[in-house]
Amino acid sequence: MSYSPLSPDKGSRRNGILVATLGVEPQVVTITLDHLLSGGEAIVEVVVIYTETARVREALEVIGEEFRKASYPGIRLRAVPVSSADGPVGDFCTDEDLRALLRTLYGEIRRARQAGVVHLCISGGRKVMGILGMVVAQLLFGPEDRVWHLITEGWQPGSERRLHLSPEDKAWLVSVPVLRWSEAGVLMQTVAEMNDPAEVVAWYEKLSRANRIKRQREFIERWLTRAEREVVRLACRGLDNAAIAAALFKQEQTVANQLRGVYEKLRDWLGYPDGNVDRSKLIAEFAPYFALVEGSESK
Repeated sequence: MSYSPLSPDKGSRRNGILVATLGVEPQVVTITLDHLLSGGEAIVEVVVIYTETARVREALEVIGEEFRKASYPGIRLRAVPVSSADGPVGDFCTDEDLRALLRTLYGEIRRARQAGVVHLCISGGRKVMGILGMVVAQLLFGPEDRVWHLITEGWQPGSERRLHLSPEDKAWLVSVPVLRWSEAGVLMQTVAEMNDPAEVVAWYEKLSRANRIKRQREFIERWLTRAEREVVRLACRGLDNAAIAAALFKQEQTVANQLRGVYEKLRDWLGYPDGNVDRSKLIAEFAPYFALVEGSESK
């Protein structure tokens, strides 16, 4: 199976939740999940949003069987029907059906965001499920959350169903840009002056990077002491404790103690993620920051 790289942020391995809209093709969910796992994402739960029809129910049962036979150990499966006041929704024919879909997507994505990083696959089900999924992503997503569109080479409706691709098959998860409404004011003012959607996306990504750098600067300058900042700066250059101690005329144990204090502060700053917060996470998070800052200062 040939997968295109996801290029995830190596500095962050928070738990991930895959939220997927489902139609009659269960492989959309399993191939997307396989792809995310092969890219190193720590998926702990799969939430399937579905409509109440016989063929969709059949597809849901196929997915459930994959989890029952332990194809995905340690990963939970939750099936969530789209429901209105009148009961489960089979198709989207009325305004109330669409409101029910929006409520369902909003509630599940909000819940997933509280638990970890959201991966939203919008390739399955009715087109309107993907459209409203994007609306909710604009409302709720943070910088780490992603919307994915699955592309499989050579597959077309009516092809033999394959839940997991072979090594010769090709699949792509395309990251769909999400322009979040949390920056709506400046977004609307700027977008009004742009004619090219690609230019809007590029501007938005630049804005996101600027926000990330601002937050990193806040951690370095406000969370750390002057002594800790110097130790972190040298650690992000790749120096070990002995080299840092020699450069700063300190005892090696002093450097080790200061780094332990930094790791505790970083764990707090990151929102207490699962797993260790250690030197590798520190370097992944702040080496690009110091490279950018020091590069700007040298000009």
